[in-house]
Amino acid sequence: MGKNGTIEEKFKKAMEEGRIYPYYQPQVGPDGKVVGAEALMRWDDPEHGLLPPSYFIPELEKAGLIHDADLYIFREVCSFQREAMDARIRTVPISFNISRHDLLGREFVHEMEKLREEMEVPADLVKAEITESSAIGGKRLIQDALKELHEAGYTVAMDDFGSGYSSLNILKDLDFDTIKLDMKFLDGGTGGRGGVIVGSVMQMARWLGLPVIAEGVETPEQAEYLKGIGCGAMQGFLYFRPMPGAEFKELLQKAALGKIAPPMDIISTMDAGKFWDPESLEALIFSSYVGGAAILSVDGERAEYLRINEKYIQEIGNCMPQDELLRSDPFSCMLPESQRIFKAALSRAVETKDEQECETWREYNSKCCGDSRLCIRSTLRMIGSSGREHIFYVMIRKVTNEKRHLEEISESEMRFRFASEQANIYAWEYDVATKEMRPCFRCMRDLGLPPLVENYPEPAIEAGIFPPDYADMYREWHRRIEKGEKTLEAIIPLTVGRVPFHVRYTTEFDESGRPVKAYGSAALVV
Repeated sequence: MGKNGTIEEKFKKAMEEGRIYPYYQPQVGPDGKVVGAEALMRWDDPEHGLLPPSYFIPELEKAGLIHDADLYIFREVCSFQREAMDARIRTVPISFNISRHDLLGREFVHEMEKLREEMEVPADLVKAEITESSAIGGKRLIQDALKELHEAGYTVAMDDFGSGYSSLNILKDLDFDTIKLDMKFLDGGTGGRGGVIVGSVMQMARWLGLPVIAEGVETPEQAEYLKGIGCGAMQGFLYFRPMPGAEFKELLQKAALGKIAPPMDIISTMDAGKFWDPESLEALIFSSYVGGAAILSVDGERAEYLRINEKYIQEIGNCMPQDELLRSDPFSCMLPESQRIFKAALSRAVETKDEQECETWREYNSKCCGDSRLCIRSTLRMIGSSGREHIFYVMIRKVTNEKRHLEEISESEMRFRFASEQANIYAWEYDVATKEMRPCFRCMRDLGLPPLVENYPEPAIEAGIFPPDYADMYREWHRRIEKGEKTLEAIIPLTVGRVPFHVRYTTEFDESGRPVKAYGSAALVV
């Protein structure tokens, strides 16, 4: 800093002469609109010229002057916002830096609040940034500061995320509102591990409901990649270099302003934090008890698996490694018509925000298992959304045997109709889970039954098809079917005329041994 006076003397004189002031680096959204700025301290020294923070901040920290410097910059930011509001210039939030030195043994937040309230600047126009390195080793200090800042109405960003060694631990323990992602990850380009890490951070941030601002964006390739993975805002030389207050004020008067892209909106019934915690009940249920399940991200025509449990692999009966399936396109295994059906179910889930179900035929191929063609019943629900991107919780069950059996029944339907017309036989299908009965055309014609009978067998008993003295026995049959009885048969007098029929049930089971359908028939006893 030169030999003419101590750093303390030079600093105080620079503040008195107005040689320390903020430069503003604008932040832009994916559409190029200005959505904010960061205030960066500059020192215009008569001996050395305009000094960057990296040159003098360490000196101020050593001299114990950084508290006064940061508070001075905060005052300048509030003054800038007050002048902009008075001049009716459109405003955007401006962030300022808080260091650990500001908080040690001081009432920094109280001092900030006093300045802000004096200038009557809304708290949402001044945003705090705390570097990741400040949080390392001082978690309790930062926790207390975050609590104070939040109570005062500020939002707080973790600055330089990824530049240290404990980013994830800090993010887990401290209640930050925004992540400022260090673009050093992409120094080697958007391909390779750096791009994977940045993409993973973005996905994690969306699950946590945290907007991301990428700082240090310098190339069009970086910007396009960040837009493609949903980054909310960018800051860097590609867009704007730090500029004096007057120049930034002029930019605000001319530039289009916008809002930071919203984070992933997690459905209120979904606790994303618990879901991703490996020790939580939600994660345990996902991994061990719910059957085949996956978390699916869908953005237009692009889809990817975010998470798959072991039972998902088991359900499709394929020995494809889990990581290989995660990397695969979820739509690629579906036949064209099945793709249409599945995408339609996804759209209904988005529109209704309710559970949807569909059946799709899929083809899988692996070196050990060869080719397999399966019918999969999927139950899906949307659990999060951000713009065009939606996150779905999907449970699957293989119904190939059941589907093929029904297809065989359908193929022989005409023959069955002809045969049953000649014989006194009635037939119906009973769904064990839903208690729905689908009667044959003779049942509908002769007994007046609708195409679908719900809560079966009660409507048939109420209609007198099964006499009162046989009602309890027939109800018990359905309870036994539900418990897994394979066949049931008896001579039962039916209708008010008590005509004797040989009534028979045959139960169908899925691959796990659960009863799914029962096929009933009633043949006239002659």
